Amino acid sequence: GLCGVAMAEGEGMVSVDYEVFGKVQGVFFRKYTQGEAKRLGLVGWVQNTSHGTVQGQIQGPAARVRELQDWLRKIGSPQSRISRAEFSNEKKIAALEHKDFQILK
Repeated sequence: GLCGVAMAEGEGMVSVDYEVFGKVQGVFFRKYTQGEAKRLGLVGWVQNTSHGTVQGQIQGPAARVRELQDWLRKIGSPQSRISRAEFSNEKKIAALEHKDFQILK
């Protein structure tokens, strides 16, 4: 069994990839994303792409992942202007594949 580590909603762990479009580079977007992910207890990574977006992966309890998805869609860092966020490759996972939430160079 899960020995009480399951969330109250009884949801398992999920993994989802994301890419955020808009003015999201050079505005501390990665640092804020990392901070928000850690606050929510999520793991994964975030990095700038060569075409001006920010992308990464989020893993953790489904309800918490949803919270970070909303944050990536609407909030971001104070100076950012998000035009849209796209999510893909969502899947249930048995265990987290990352130890923490990292900013990749």
